[in-house]
Amino acid sequence: MRLSKRLDQLPPYLFLEISRKIAEKRAKGEDVVTFGIGDPDLPTPKHILDKMVEETYNPSNHRYPETDGLPALRKAIGDWYAQRFGQELDPNKEVLPLIGAKEGIGHAAFCFLDPGDVALIPDPAYPVYNAGTLFAGGEPYFTPLKEENGWLPDLDAIPADVAQRATCLWINYPNNPTGAVAEADFYERCVAFGRKHEVAILSDAAYSEMAFDGYKPMSFLEVPGAREVGVEFHSLSKCYNMTGWRAAMVVGNPTMIDAMTRLKSNLDSGIPQSIQYGAIEALTGPQDVIADNVAIYKRRRDQVMVVLDDMGLKYTFPKAGLYVWADVPAGYTSAEFATLLLDEASVVVTPGTGYGQAGEGYFRISLTTPDDRVTEGLNRLRNLTIPAKGG
Repeated sequence: MRLSKRLDQLPPYLFLEISRKIAEKRAKGEDVVTFGIGDPDLPTPKHILDKMVEETYNPSNHRYPETDGLPALRKAIGDWYAQRFGQELDPNKEVLPLIGAKEGIGHAAFCFLDPGDVALIPDPAYPVYNAGTLFAGGEPYFTPLKEENGWLPDLDAIPADVAQRATCLWINYPNNPTGAVAEADFYERCVAFGRKHEVAILSDAAYSEMAFDGYKPMSFLEVPGAREVGVEFHSLSKCYNMTGWRAAMVVGNPTMIDAMTRLKSNLDSGIPQSIQYGAIEALTGPQDVIADNVAIYKRRRDQVMVVLDDMGLKYTFPKAGLYVWADVPAGYTSAEFATLLLDEASVVVTPGTGYGQAGEGYFRISLTTPDDRVTEGLNRLRNLTIPAKGG
């Protein structure tokens, strides 16, 4: 049979390849500590689980859900945004629940790109921005994120002809993989860029609640004019340890929300309703889980930074997010260093090139590993002798 040529454009999904290597090591009886994928190891809070279990036995939740979600869920999302970011959203026009942020990000490309249109994508970045673009027939233009610019894209450096062909700009703060954050002045530049070039601004804010040392990330939507040009994706996965349940949202510009709703109505049937009720419980119930999570991730972050200091490796100090972004030792490529750690210490880190060419020279450590495994993995790294290489 003949498969779609679209598949030929895609690199192997990063974490599938990492999982394969882990499986091979474990099949040989080796103990592997993974700092790879950012999947919270902490359990979903009991009150959320209890609500989902209760609603699972309600026969009305055994049928197809509506694509745009329960009205009560849209209201809960709007109320959460009002409380957290001071943004009043119309739950009927400016809120759309998603089957995880990944689903919404992948679908977005089909709403804002025609074949040949350009998507402006940060590099390094979450790989789905690029994958969605390629599936939709768009052309990615990668805007490099550099340490000297605080890991923010230089919008002024985008060539005029590229900006003219662009129809969407992806931004992601707190950032995966670098841990960088953005403030109002950057978001204001994004709004101005979107207006000038008629570009949709697509903000991924999935990590906004995982912030440390009293820092509070802002929402792109807090900037005047943001809702005229863009939307924001958010997720319950990291806030409430719900990665396995697939519940998220996109909010903002009503025309863009309508476009995504129309697309989704033809491709999926929405979040299972028992999970929607769990999401409502998460958003409206006790919020202690977020502070508890942050305390755990902060402790792990600090442990990682101590070991990286001991190893003499430079890193970006993360104010937020679930990752530490660090330089590989001199003379190593990202892939070579990640392979060394896996082969010699059975420790998995993610090579920076998994997030784009501009990730070369870096690696990412995820903080979503149980405490005892964090300690074990870091001890292995601290005790590892890294052979010197030229360069």
